[in-house]
Amino acid sequence: MASSFLDRLDGIHAATIVPMRDDFSIDDAALQDHIAKVASVRGIAGLLLNGHAGENFVLSREEKIRVIALAREVVPDVLIVSGVNSESSLEAAAEAAALEAAGADGLLVFPPNSWALGYADDSVILHHALIRDATRGPIMLYGAPIGAGAMAYPPLLLARLAAEPRIVAIKEGSWEVAAYEANLRRLHAQRPDFKVLGSGDEHLLACYLIGTAGSQVSLAAVVPELIVELWDAAKAGDWVRARQAHERIYPLAVAIYRDGPSGRAAARLKTCLMLLGRLQSDRIRPPQMASTAAERAALERALAHAGA
Repeated sequence: MASSFLDRLDGIHAATIVPMRDDFSIDDAALQDHIAKVASVRGIAGLLLNGHAGENFVLSREEKIRVIALAREVVPDVLIVSGVNSESSLEAAAEAAALEAAGADGLLVFPPNSWALGYADDSVILHHALIRDATRGPIMLYGAPIGAGAMAYPPLLLARLAAEPRIVAIKEGSWEVAAYEANLRRLHAQRPDFKVLGSGDEHLLACYLIGTAGSQVSLAAVVPELIVELWDAAKAGDWVRARQAHERIYPLAVAIYRDGPSGRAAARLKTCLMLLGRLQSDRIRPPQMASTAAERAALERALAHAGA
């Protein structure tokens, strides 16, 4: 199972959003339509559901399970990785088992938000061990941005986590190219078969030049053809074409992820999809707020620049 999962991790995996109704409940039909359309794009190798773009921090366990079940109905053969995100290790383990039973092929374990303030390394090992013991399939690490405090695992802790055979890959989101390359080299020195997915949406070109197995990125849920174009050009070693794709992508990545205030990506992703006519509403659950007029204008300009 792990070998097949690893093979299928190569390439571009779209981190999808979760459409909401006016009462903030999940719009099942819109979710299935979104997932089906993204997954149907040539070159999309799989999906990341219940990630940050999917508002996993405000969904209940039952809602996360429903997201997986609804996806399985419309994309039965597509590789699905589900995020696992809980402050409680016991809840994370129960959630992981339920998501796997609902049809997730693999699990991406997000660090609890409280870890941004610090933690004992053994607590991180215990958190992942409880999830491992509650499940049977492959597990992925989340490499948090270096700006997220202690959430970004230091080298010795990362090595301890990667020593677990069931942990087979990392969504590497250091969001800084030097940290990305250092983690890539360390992990491959320790385990040559370990899959490192360069997944900082602003830095895909640089990560692809350094080397990567693929990406799990939310930009691939908005402009999937363009992200696939960048990936295909990089794989072919056509760096002129890759740079051209990057130039189209970069302003959109900045408008979604970098422009302040921080933590606005999920709202802005939904607004992009609404502007493109692929979503009826960009409603997002509190405490997140809808995109402002200034954000919307910046996203419209960036989408136009991308040719979307």
